[in-house]
Amino acid sequence: MSDTFDELKRLLARVADLDAAAAVLEWDQETYMPGGAATARAHQIATLRTLSHEYFTSDDVGTLLDKLEPETSGLDATSTEASLIRVAQRDFDRARKLPSTLVTEMAVAVSHAKNAWREARETNTYAIFAPYLARLIDLNVQKAEALGYAEQRYDALLDEYEPGMTTSTIETVFEALRERLVPIVQAIAAHPAPEDGFLYASYDTQKQWDFGMAVLRDLGYDFDRGRQDLSAHPFTTSFSIHDVRLTTRVAEHFFPTSLFGTIHEAGHGLYEQGIDPSLDRTPLADGTSLGMHESQSRLWENMVGRSRPFWQHYYAKLQQLFPDSLADVSLDTFYRGINKVAPSLIRVEADEVTYNLHIMLRFELEKDMIEGRVSIEDLPDLWNTRMEQYLGLRPDTNADGVLQDIHWSLGALGYFPTYALGNLMSAQLFDQARQDLPNLEDQIAAGQFDSLLHWLRTHIHHHGRKIEALDLLKQVTNEELSAEPWLAYIREKYSGIYASL
Repeated sequence: MSDTFDELKRLLARVADLDAAAAVLEWDQETYMPGGAATARAHQIATLRTLSHEYFTSDDVGTLLDKLEPETSGLDATSTEASLIRVAQRDFDRARKLPSTLVTEMAVAVSHAKNAWREARETNTYAIFAPYLARLIDLNVQKAEALGYAEQRYDALLDEYEPGMTTSTIETVFEALRERLVPIVQAIAAHPAPEDGFLYASYDTQKQWDFGMAVLRDLGYDFDRGRQDLSAHPFTTSFSIHDVRLTTRVAEHFFPTSLFGTIHEAGHGLYEQGIDPSLDRTPLADGTSLGMHESQSRLWENMVGRSRPFWQHYYAKLQQLFPDSLADVSLDTFYRGINKVAPSLIRVEADEVTYNLHIMLRFELEKDMIEGRVSIEDLPDLWNTRMEQYLGLRPDTNADGVLQDIHWSLGALGYFPTYALGNLMSAQLFDQARQDLPNLEDQIAAGQFDSLLHWLRTHIHHHGRKIEALDLLKQVTNEELSAEPWLAYIREKYSGIYASL
C-alpha cells in the first residue's frame, strides 16, 4: 500500500511501545515490586497510559485512517492491511470518546486498587478495598457513558473484551446454559464422590514448580520468548509476541493449584506467542477477544491437562517426584480425583462442571454494580448469599468470597462473562481438532503436543485480531456459538467418572 499506510504503522508502533512499557511496570507490580513503591508506580503507569491514549487519539492518526479507508475497498477483508485499518479505526473511535483525564484517573485508581486488594485479601479486611472498588465502579460508569450504548450500560464495557457481544445475548446464553447444567450437577451429586484426599497431602513446592516448568516446555511454550513467575493471582501478560510472561501460584497442600494454573496460563501464552510475527507492534498483535483467549486456556487446562491420555503419559513421573503422597494411588484414582465435581468457594480451583456458575454469579453482581443496584458496603453479604444459592456454600471469610479475584481491582468490569464464553468455544474447537487430527488422543498419551499446537496456531493464533471471534469460530468449526458441544463433552467425560448422566 501507500506511504500513508507505512506512516500509520509507525505511529501505531509508538502506541504499542508505550502500552508495552506500561505492561512491564504492571507485571513488575504483581511480581517483584516492593510495596513501598506503590504510589510512584501508580504515577509512572498513569503517565505511560495517558501518553499512549493521547498519541493514539491524535488528529494525525485520525487523518491517516480517513485517508486510508478508501484504499481498503478492493482488498480482502482478512488481509493485514484491511484488518489493521478496520481494527485501528474501531479502537480509535472508542478511544476518542474517552477523555485523557478519565484514562489517567483510571490508571492511577487501578494501580492503587491492586495494592489495596492484595492487602485486603491477605488480611481478610474488605474495608481496605471497598473505597477503591467504589472509585473504580464510578470510573467505569463514566467510561460506559462516554462510550455510549444501545440498551444497557454494561454493553459498553462488555464490548471492550468481547467485540459485538451484548448483555442481553449473554443473559440468554447463560439462562439456557444454567437450565441444562443444573440437572447435570444434581445428577452428579447423587453419586458417590471420587476419592481425592491425596491431593491435599504435602507436595514440595519446588518440585511442583519444576514439574510445571517441564510440562510447559513439553506443551511448546517458548522460554526464549517468555518466562514464568509467582504472583498472588495467576495471569498472563504480553509485552510483544517475543516476550510473553506467565505467572502461577503454588500451594503445598493442594497439588492442582500450581499445575493446572500453569497449564491454564500456558494456553494464553501459547496464543500470544503464536500470533503472526509480522503483526507485532500493531493493534492486531493480540487475541481476537477474551472469550477466544479463554477458549485456549480452558482447552489446554481441561481437555488436555485433565484428560486421561495426558496422565497416561505424566502420572508415573509425578509418582516418582512425590512417592510419599502418590505411591499407593492408582492412575484411575488420580484421574477421578482431579476431576471430582464438588462446589468450591474459589473460582480458579473450581471443577469444570460448576465453574460456569461462578461466572454467572460475578456477571450478575457486575451488572448490578454498574447500574447502581448494589451498594459497595453490601457486596460481601450479597456475594455470600448468591454463592449459597448457586453452589450451596457460604464463605467464612471475605478472602474466600468477594476478595478472591483480582479483576475488579484492575477496573476490568465486563470481563467475567468471557470466561464462560471461552468454555463453550473450547469444546467446539477441540471437537474440530479431534476431527482433523484423528489420532490426537494417542499423541497426547505419548506426550506429543506438536500437532495440536500447530492446528491451533494455524486456525486461531496466527490471525491475531484480523478476524472477530465469532466469525473465526464459524470459519474453523462451521458452527455458531453453542453450549451443546460443551454440554455433550461434560456428559461424556463425567459419565465415565460418575456413571450415566
